[in-house]
Amino acid sequence: MGSNSSRIGDLPKNEYLKKLSGTESVSENDPFWNQLLSFSFPAPTSSTELKLLEEATISVCRSLVENNPRTGNLGALIKVFLSRTKELKLSAECQNHIFIWQTHNALFIICCLLKVFICEMSEEELQLHFTYEEKSPGSYNSDSEDLLEELLCCLMQLITDIPLLDITYEISVEAVSTMVVFLSCQLFHKEVLRQSISHKYLMRGRCLPYTSKLVKTLLYNFIRQEKPPPPGTHVLPQQSDGGGLLYGLASGVATGLWTVFTLGGVGSKVAAASELSSPLANQSLLLLLVLANLTDAADAPNPYRQAIMSFKNTQDSSPFPSSIPHAFQINFNSLYMALCEQQTSDQATLLLYTLLHQNSNIRTYMLARTDMENLVLPILEILYHVEERNSHHVYMALIILLILTEDDGFNRSIHEVMLKNITWYSERVLTEISLGSLLILVVIRTIQYNMTRTRDKYLHTNCLAALANMSAQFRSLHQYAAQRIVSLFSLLSKKHNKVLEQATQSLRGSLSSNDVPLPDYAQDLNVIEEVIRMMLEIINSCLTNSLHHNPNLVYALLYKRDLFEQFRTHPSFQDIMQNIDLVITFFSSRLLQAGAELSVERVLEIIKQGVVALPKDRLKELLHTIH
Repeated sequence: MGSNSSRIGDLPKNEYLKKLSGTESVSENDPFWNQLLSFSFPAPTSSTELKLLEEATISVCRSLVENNPRTGNLGALIKVFLSRTKELKLSAECQNHIFIWQTHNALFIICCLLKVFICEMSEEELQLHFTYEEKSPGSYNSDSEDLLEELLCCLMQLITDIPLLDITYEISVEAVSTMVVFLSCQLFHKEVLRQSISHKYLMRGRCLPYTSKLVKTLLYNFIRQEKPPPPGTHVLPQQSDGGGLLYGLASGVATGLWTVFTLGGVGSKVAAASELSSPLANQSLLLLLVLANLTDAADAPNPYRQAIMSFKNTQDSSPFPSSIPHAFQINFNSLYMALCEQQTSDQATLLLYTLLHQNSNIRTYMLARTDMENLVLPILEILYHVEERNSHHVYMALIILLILTEDDGFNRSIHEVMLKNITWYSERVLTEISLGSLLILVVIRTIQYNMTRTRDKYLHTNCLAALANMSAQFRSLHQYAAQRIVSLFSLLSKKHNKVLEQATQSLRGSLSSNDVPLPDYAQDLNVIEEVIRMMLEIINSCLTNSLHHNPNLVYALLYKRDLFEQFRTHPSFQDIMQNIDLVITFFSSRLLQAGAELSVERVLEIIKQGVVALPKDRLKELLHTIH
């Protein structure tokens, strides 16, 4: 590699790389390592640059794969790195730039090599490559200390113990990225791994005691969103000898190197900016998610998931139960603020889902916040821009809403939070609207988008489930939200009639031609009727539990009363239609008594007066018979 900068295209011919991957063994104490590790190199910042780097170095990596069983040079390189990390903390305190720079470069090379090794061989072969030493061809020392375990422990220590300074930022990122690469083995196996490298080393043995400290550090890295030092902060003087590998400690971070292993690699179009703003936060988040989602070992649960499930607020002074392993505390307010700010990336949304779903302490804390709009609005924006997001991001956002709407306190409080000028909602100017009404609008819009585009039954079901969870607590619905509820029902009604007509015509055609297979209109009809019933149950629940709070919904029902006529006698909907029919009939009668050509304001006034006179006992009695 050498001390000079050069072009990526020169890498296959680089004399230092050729020696590392060649047939000659290099001792750990050889001056060669200082020459190899003294390179300066602008980091890949795009997938194109990353691909160029991988293409340029693949021949070198494959050469090492072939020769390492005889030379043991991979093990020698790792031992050089391990010996340097013992002095890394002191070097950081003493501002020893050159020592940290070379140690970072050693880890960068290890990471590049491991990526190719993992892609091209089995886990058994990979572990063998860590045991090869300079001996006769193909022999290895099984009695030596486990170098792979030592490297992983060293990476965990580096992530958790080295102070985060300008001069240590890049090596911290590289340590996190290298662990992500180690955990990428699952990508190359169709079956779920339960006895992988990660299970062998990260869930037991010397790495296990670092579990809670590692999870806590990764969470704080995400919370702090530390930006990399500015380019040029630690530019080292260029020397003239050698042909170099081109990577500068100060010029950037290898954050783009491993996006192939990340959600961001196939994720939202808007995620790139956040990845670049804090590579350490982004990579830490990805590593945390990978660790949390490792399968349990055959004989032990995933300790990282246990840590994520059980950590508490720093303000919680109650003792941890002795039965909870890997427990720690973290500042919930800081974590909440970071989660609110970072929802543009699908990996941050996955973290939010993971914490809400698995950590009851976090869930309780978040539901008790008085500023829930800071969290809910970014989630609604994800759903609103559904066409710009990948399906995973949309589903996670929707499941988060489902979890939140399971709480009655949340369902009440969102109608008390008033919002002004929601700029991203473009269908209509919303100068003032409650968070609850906005949530209803966005979920209904998602349903309508799904009906015309993706036609995903489960997306429909989850959206309707969120509305159903909320319906008994609907309060002071915005007139536009009430209109959209009835408009969605109208859309479903038209679709129902269309499919019914197609089914009828198809049945007539089949009488004259028995050879033509019929489309399964019956199944389509069942799906639509199931969705219509859920919509009717949502309306019914609102009318039964909070009629007096929702004059705008009553107005919308009266305005489109003809829509419901066909479902009054339909056998699938007769029971659920009784309450709705009662409300429509009751208020229609009062409007008729008030005379013709009533203004909107007058109609709403009559509805508000009529609510007091409506016999609520009949609604409750009907509801009781329905359920």
